[in-house]
Amino acid sequence: MPARVVSLALAALALGVLPLAWPLSLVGLLGLAVAVLLSGRRRDGQDRQGLRSRLALLLVLVLLLLWGHLHRPQPSPRDPSRLIPPGQEAVAVRLRGRLLADPQPTGSGEGCRALLQLAGARSELQFDPCPRLQQGWSLEAEGELRRPRPAPHPLLAGPAERLARQGAWSVVRVERWRLLQRPATPIADLRRRMAAALLAVGGPDAGGVLAALVLGSAVVPVPLAVREAFRVAGLSHALAASGFHLTVLLGAVMAVARHGPRPLRWGLALGAMLLFLLLAGPQPSVVRAVLMGAMAFLVQESGRRSRPLGVLLLGCLGMVLVAPAWLLDVGFQLSVAACAGLMLTARPLEERLGRGLPRWVAAGVAVPLAASLWTLPLQLLHFGALPLYAVPANLLIEPLLTPLTLGAMAMAVAAVLAPPLVGLLALPLLPLTRLFLWLAQRFAGLPLAQWQLGKMLPLLVLLFTLGLLPWLLPLQPGVQAWRRPGALLLALALALHLALLGGDQLLLVHEGRRDLLVARHGGRGALVSRSADGLSCGRARQLALGLGLQRFDWILLLDGVAAEQPGCWREISPTVLAPGDGSPPLAPGQRLASPGLAVTALAADSQALLLRSGRLGWALLPDRQALWSWRRLPPQPVQGLWLGFHPRQAERRALPRLDPGRLWISAAGSAGGWQQS
Repeated sequence: MPARVVSLALAALALGVLPLAWPLSLVGLLGLAVAVLLSGRRRDGQDRQGLRSRLALLLVLVLLLLWGHLHRPQPSPRDPSRLIPPGQEAVAVRLRGRLLADPQPTGSGEGCRALLQLAGARSELQFDPCPRLQQGWSLEAEGELRRPRPAPHPLLAGPAERLARQGAWSVVRVERWRLLQRPATPIADLRRRMAAALLAVGGPDAGGVLAALVLGSAVVPVPLAVREAFRVAGLSHALAASGFHLTVLLGAVMAVARHGPRPLRWGLALGAMLLFLLLAGPQPSVVRAVLMGAMAFLVQESGRRSRPLGVLLLGCLGMVLVAPAWLLDVGFQLSVAACAGLMLTARPLEERLGRGLPRWVAAGVAVPLAASLWTLPLQLLHFGALPLYAVPANLLIEPLLTPLTLGAMAMAVAAVLAPPLVGLLALPLLPLTRLFLWLAQRFAGLPLAQWQLGKMLPLLVLLFTLGLLPWLLPLQPGVQAWRRPGALLLALALALHLALLGGDQLLLVHEGRRDLLVARHGGRGALVSRSADGLSCGRARQLALGLGLQRFDWILLLDGVAAEQPGCWREISPTVLAPGDGSPPLAPGQRLASPGLAVTALAADSQALLLRSGRLGWALLPDRQALWSWRRLPPQPVQGLWLGFHPRQAERRALPRLDPGRLWISAAGSAGGWQQS
């Protein structure tokens, strides 16, 4: 493979990895430039034409990154968030606009939310109770306008970050609304009709999977438990509208029109791609798949040899120029990286595996393995967890996926054109769908199905990526020379990451009335939570995933009210002490401990505690009663202090002298934030 392809491969991965952290992009480009230039050296000297091509490619990449940085999503001058005066949290407003989607239930299950398109801006409407509204309808909404809260910690999801990716910077808690117009929405009605028919015949689980195979899980309400099982098993791509589903559809269409005249082939192929785009919606992965399919079809019809990687890069370049924000879309990044892996690594890997395995096994293993390896850096950066059984899971479900996709598409068409046929088509398809679901759930339930390594720092991900690339590219003299340095970079990135995970650390995450204090030691962790509600448990689960913890050694809940979801807390720790559920509180001197991690009760008349992580010791004083109790005790050496309230001047003067970074203060109702030792 020529060095030009190596350059294209590096650029393809850069599209997914480098834009994640702009300050590190220039560092990545420098390393990328060195790798590209050296990979093109030949024994007979430097190929000038190849050098010009690589330099032009690097220039395009630099301009692309600059374009993405300069066109990051920002509130427009007409954005509703600019109506909120400085220093004020909310303002009463009346907005008129058009709904961009059907209202969706909130994560807490109370009420629903929907994006409202205004003149040159967007805002999220929050309803409670949820009204019967539909995409495309125009309405007038009155309520309280606020800026969405950012995530209290980088490892946690926040509404501000979620809405910014959708071009919205404000939320409205709707008090009154009035329907202005109910225009015809044929495409949205078609989606609802197809999804409703499949859900009716298969139920929320099997029917949801069938509907997702046609419309994508971003459009269909697939149950959360099913989504989670597919994610842990490494099968999320099966439920996301992507290039595979379009390939299946195009393959079926072209098989029918193979011997027909050119106008028929063109009409059927382009019609299938347009229908796929309309039904699945303009998601980044869908647009990329349609653009690639269209360009590949045009190249094939012109009789020229297709260059898949060039088609991929050209499609991505066009998408980013039109919508630079898609560079930061996780689905877009994973899709591009997986496609680059299939184009560059799957075939050589299949040939290598075919030396010791049957040909059909080698072909089945090479595809998911190549995609998994190319998406590995993004998995570590965004999720901090790897599905260990993704390759065998994909190998087993591969024979089911194509017939299920074609069958689900046939059922969706029948739901519109011939509804009585839906039940007949469901007879063979529902058993296959339930088998598909069963396999995903079994793989998700295996021990260590999700290997939680913790989220890597962007700089370490960059080192890891540069070290991994020489091992993923086909055998070429210029690439082989970089494999030994690449192995050193891989070892360095992993060693630094594991050292960070294994160190002693205390972390405070404050969000409204909730406080989570995490102690880490030797790669393990423990948790003290001020609240026992479901949101706190969900946040604790996210922290464990991001920190690389399978489970907490123990959890102490300080809430006097019983836990909303006691099963949630027991899922993330074998030991949960919750006085609100009737557990006896810690008596003075008693400890809740595991090796290197302990919390000790300091007084009988308050919740004053001492939290230790290795050599670190932090006094935890949730309220004034705890502060008064702690001041009556003999002085104890502590490295830091946490107050769950704002102290008065006299109380602050009485506190021990500590560095500002070791005095943590959080108060109920204040904005979220975090601090760590």
